[in-house]
Amino acid sequence: MGRIRAAFEDLGNLVLFFFETLAWAVRPPLRLELLVQQMAAIGVGSSFIVAVTGLFAGMVLALQGNYAMRQFGAEGYVGGFVAISLIRELGPVFTALMVTGRSGSAITTELGTMRVTEQIDAMESMAVNPVHYLAVPRVLAATLMMPVLDVLFTGVGYLGGYLIGTGVSGIPPGPYLDHTQSMLDVGDLGHGLLKAVIFGTVVSTIATYRGFHASGGARGVGEATTRAVVWSSVAILVLDYVITFLAIG
Repeated sequence: MGRIRAAFEDLGNLVLFFFETLAWAVRPPLRLELLVQQMAAIGVGSSFIVAVTGLFAGMVLALQGNYAMRQFGAEGYVGGFVAISLIRELGPVFTALMVTGRSGSAITTELGTMRVTEQIDAMESMAVNPVHYLAVPRVLAATLMMPVLDVLFTGVGYLGGYLIGTGVSGIPPGPYLDHTQSMLDVGDLGHGLLKAVIFGTVVSTIATYRGFHASGGARGVGEATTRAVVWSSVAILVLDYVITFLAIG
């Protein structure tokens, strides 16, 4: 019971930390320089791993889709299958997981190190709110850049699927592209981008929260980083199901 109670208290503190960050986000001054720095660190810094993951995800989808649909003589629908899978599900989920592993862990480690070395305490003693100065730029940057990375993942993934579908599986380019266009609509794109925005906010909030509450020296920072990655990954998968259920149901 003690562990369950502690887990719920931790979750409650995380929610309170999110609302505190949200409250400070709308208060001046807006530190654009810090925001741009974090957007570059999260967005540009994660673009390579996101693009590579997207490329091979699309290639695998094309191979698997062709294998399944060839049995029904529906190879032309592989393009639509790849596109809708990437846009609605794999794009936002895989992008969020990659950003969690790369940028989320870095955020927690950086802030955790600042906490255990009392740099955050020093900021408070100088009347600088650490949530406003440290958390807000990171949460805003992740929220803004996650949809951009999602579009990158989806675009590169579809290109990989197209190359494999037409070049390896022998699907004619015309049906591949035509069925993609006929199977997609604006709602699919909005669904995927909504997930990306939510995932970006959740991942960055968990990462900053864990960094702010790290303790116990280097070992504590490592434990905080591990918890941030695990919590973020679980939250992504749970929220993905909830959003999909609400959208379809």
